[in-house]
Amino acid sequence: MQNSQKNQSIAPYRLVEGEEYMNDKQLAHFRQILLNWKQELMEEADRTVQHLQEEATNFADPADRATQEEEFSLELRTRDRERKLIKKINETLDKIEEDDYGYCEACGIEIGVRRLEARPTATLCVDCKSLAEIKEKQIGR
Repeated sequence: MQNSQKNQSIAPYRLVEGEEYMNDKQLAHFRQILLNWKQELMEEADRTVQHLQEEATNFADPADRATQEEEFSLELRTRDRERKLIKKINETLDKIEEDDYGYCEACGIEIGVRRLEARPTATLCVDCKSLAEIKEKQIGR
């Protein structure tokens, strides 16, 4: 699920001139985005389990069986990525509760409301994320 899909139900936060960064209104806004996103991912996981149970057929034809197994494998890989994302969402919700949300883990500056709208689980500011990506490319990860 892409961020743009999950954000459709919640309007972007409107900054008010002079308001404090990560005030109660902003924290509540991002908490709601994360909770909605998590709920959607969990519902999708439930649908996958139901789909796998309903569609599991023991095909006599090896080609049909292979096609079904590949489809199931792809679906399970997607759910595994989403499971990891749910873990990251939970960690982000913990940061909100600890009043530690919205600040770069590397340098401590504000990540920014607009970046968090695009990526609510972001832990690095744009500059630190760019540096991390350059380092990753250099070491060939």
